[in-house]
Amino acid sequence: MEQKTKLLLVEDDQSLGFLMTEFLASKGFDVTLCKDGLSGWKTFNAHSFQFAILDVMLPGLDGFSLAKKIREKQSDVPIILVTARSMKEDKIKGFNFGIDDYITKPFDEDELFCRIQAILNRMEAKQATDNKKIQLGEYIYEFQNQSLNINHESRRLTARENAVLYLLIQNAGQIVKREVILNKIWGASDYFSGRSLDVYISKLRKYLQDDSNILIENIPKVGFLFHSKIT
Repeated sequence: MEQKTKLLLVEDDQSLGFLMTEFLASKGFDVTLCKDGLSGWKTFNAHSFQFAILDVMLPGLDGFSLAKKIREKQSDVPIILVTARSMKEDKIKGFNFGIDDYITKPFDEDELFCRIQAILNRMEAKQATDNKKIQLGEYIYEFQNQSLNINHESRRLTARENAVLYLLIQNAGQIVKREVILNKIWGASDYFSGRSLDVYISKLRKYLQDDSNILIENIPKVGFLFHSKIT
């Protein structure tokens, strides 16, 4: 029997919350409904969830703050924010917190379901990529195992080395801006984080030096560009 996706729904409108719970349950989700931000945060901490849908205008702790706290605790949980407002500033603020999507009231239930499924499908595809071995020239890289292998010799990467390398590989042939790397991996884009990033880039270059076709190019004051034949 397929395990249901556990979904946290935080909605202070009792009628809407009930209708959404009933609809999502009918679509196969295991839904837990909370009526305010603080109870939503306590519930998230007490249980394991694979998805979160948060109303923006919540008593106690608003949806933006709740989304930020969830992201800080568990970065890979998909989040959809629901709001009665369609202001561009609100959407930018939400995406800056790392939410996956945004839907404005009133909305069609089937549209919400399609948005959820699209996010879950992207996650499934990403996980399949994360688990596979990637050929980088003469190297074999495994994201899940944090390993870089060449000539039957294996190097175990630190979590941060692994995160930086994988982000560069995901964007191979494209410039990845310094602030994107810093905000995504360090959570801040300041002088000290920037110096730390430079140290990690130097380490990765050293690890990859046995294949001259692999290059992490520095684009001054902009970011980095990863070159390699990837299969």
